[in-house]
Amino acid sequence: METVFTAIYWNIDPSVIPSLDFPRWYSLMWLVGVVLGYKLILKIYKQEGFSEDNLQSLAVTIMVFAVLGARLGHVFFYDWAYYSQHPIEILPIQLEPSFKFTGFTGLASHGGVIGALLGLLWYNRKRKLNYGWLVDRLTIGGAILGGFIRLGNLLNSEIIGKPTELPWAFVFERVDDLPRHPAQLYEAIFYWLIGWVLYRMWQRKGNNLGHGYIFGLGLVLIFLQRFLVEFLKENQVAFEDALTLNMGQILSIPIILLGAFIMWRTTRKRPLVNSEV
Repeated sequence: METVFTAIYWNIDPSVIPSLDFPRWYSLMWLVGVVLGYKLILKIYKQEGFSEDNLQSLAVTIMVFAVLGARLGHVFFYDWAYYSQHPIEILPIQLEPSFKFTGFTGLASHGGVIGALLGLLWYNRKRKLNYGWLVDRLTIGGAILGGFIRLGNLLNSEIIGKPTELPWAFVFERVDDLPRHPAQLYEAIFYWLIGWVLYRMWQRKGNNLGHGYIFGLGLVLIFLQRFLVEFLKENQVAFEDALTLNMGQILSIPIILLGAFIMWRTTRKRPLVNSEV
């Protein structure tokens, strides 16, 4: 009996309203992820006796730094050859052949993580809160956001997977007619599972783990899945074709090692129970 291969044909318009450039599904998924991640962190804050006022200014700071870091990460890690010749396009505008507001057409998750951590350092300069406590909670919400960002990539038919004949393959008609791994969907599911695992760990263990442990574990899990899923993705830029590992994998390795080191350091210290934040 001959097996008939089927695939999911995907041709979603990146714009929510097809006749308009904005809003776009990618931006909408960012917004949904931010709102849901914020709500989850707020729930944690309230259960630990903190007000929403303490979270609002932190959330704004983290988002600004994360977006800037993600944008600069894309510019320097993936496409410096182009942006070094067109520096104005690092901003969300284009001057040639005519002025156009483009939005950020490239964001790198590794740069976003670095930006968020720097934003947290800036936020915490005067407040002097426990940095490990803060990043533990933010990592849970960040994993939820990461899943929706990848869902936005799926809706944009970008960061596509390699060809496959698996029954759940997607044919991204805006790219070509090949059935491919829906790598964006794989990552979205992994992000949400990781967020659930970290949240359940916070519920069951809380501060008994020591400040920073959830953050370290989150780095390991998030960037380990990123490293592995990259094997199923097409390279994003041409220079990666000459590399044994692509840029996403190369950047993930030190972050995985950093997360493992943070976990190790945390477990060597006496757990902090009901400690002052």
